[in-house]
Amino acid sequence: MTTTQTRPAAQVDGSRSIARRLGELVEPMFGGELPLRLRTWDGAEHGPADAPVITITSPDALRRLLFHPGELGLAQAYVTGEIDVEGDVLDGFRRVWRTARERSVTPRPTPALLLQAVRTARELGAIGRPPMPPASQARLRGRLHTLGRDRQVIAHHYDLSNDFYALILDPHMAYSCGYWTSDDPSYTVQDAQRDKLDLVCRKLGLREGMRMLDIGCGWGSLTLYAAEHFGAHVLAVTLSAEQRAFVQARVDERGLGDRVEVRLQDYREVPETGFDAVTSIEMGEHVGKENYPVFTGLIHSRLKPGGRVLVQQMSRKGHHPGGGPFIEAFIAPDMWMRPVGETVDLIEQAGLEVRDVHVLREHYVRTIHAWYATLEQRWDEVVAMVGEEVARVWRLYMVGSALSFEENRMGVDQILAVRPGADGVSGMPPVRTW
Repeated sequence: MTTTQTRPAAQVDGSRSIARRLGELVEPMFGGELPLRLRTWDGAEHGPADAPVITITSPDALRRLLFHPGELGLAQAYVTGEIDVEGDVLDGFRRVWRTARERSVTPRPTPALLLQAVRTARELGAIGRPPMPPASQARLRGRLHTLGRDRQVIAHHYDLSNDFYALILDPHMAYSCGYWTSDDPSYTVQDAQRDKLDLVCRKLGLREGMRMLDIGCGWGSLTLYAAEHFGAHVLAVTLSAEQRAFVQARVDERGLGDRVEVRLQDYREVPETGFDAVTSIEMGEHVGKENYPVFTGLIHSRLKPGGRVLVQQMSRKGHHPGGGPFIEAFIAPDMWMRPVGETVDLIEQAGLEVRDVHVLREHYVRTIHAWYATLEQRWDEVVAMVGEEVARVWRLYMVGSALSFEENRMGVDQILAVRPGADGVSGMPPVRTW
């Protein structure tokens, strides 16, 4: 974890503590009392006694917030340890959002508040040059969604460590929304991921010997399941060298070399055509706004007439189609999400016929809660493996994602489509068989 030296505060109004001064500065954004208790580096506290405690450990946190007011500055300060949270981070975030809804406010700083913040920071000795971005923040080169830049984006997130993902995910190594078919306490995220993989294969109508293209195969959960349980011949492509090595090792271990080929390849570079099925499980978000017609057009061209495609993809309405400043800077740079209806329209513009849209938003809440519980239970192992700064990034990522799906700021959907034949025949069953 990055550490900072705490500088002595400048001479300030002795009648009010630093915590109180900062609390009173921020309270107008919440339309009243803070939903959290604030503790500052001088040991003083301000706010409701029964609320989660936010500790500002260094005036450097204020400096970050001056240069990046809002989400990005807060995230940078949290992952470097300049801001900390006592207790359950998820509970703290939930209180903030609930308070904002109940008071009908949007907690964003106004120009007048920012000016007052500069004055206060100067008095507290927090004025200075911009702090260096955290080491865990993405640093990318090149034009948006070129092959080289897309490889950098994937490497930043997915090449962290196969061992790290194995620590957090289920044994399938499925890094996407599960399908929860039971409330039995013995039913786990591993079961939910198995049921999701089975659902996808049944929606595609996979049978022995069919050819499938898995775009953005991840750690191979769907590729391996389709080959093992449905007899499909799968071409799996990924831009992550770590993922490719992992999937190939599992293919070799399970004796599936005659059914599975794993390539380190961009989807735009796949030359084969005539596939019976194409899958894209939470990869379409990374394609980008301008490239999405290229993506759907390629899927259409790679399918044979009557072939089916299943796209499982996150959706988002309103601001921040990339997920917000934190996600865009630390987790998935260059991502682009849209309302599900717009994605359906783009798929149909490519000449595919959409046959089914299956909303899984609540399923993602349960999936992320399972991952988050594992992260907290194995926190010391995670820190030993990737360092405290990266561990904090992931804690923030899990908490923010869980609340985004829980409060319907984001969704996730399975979209099933088919490439009809020239005569319009789809080959789809008249009654759903999944």
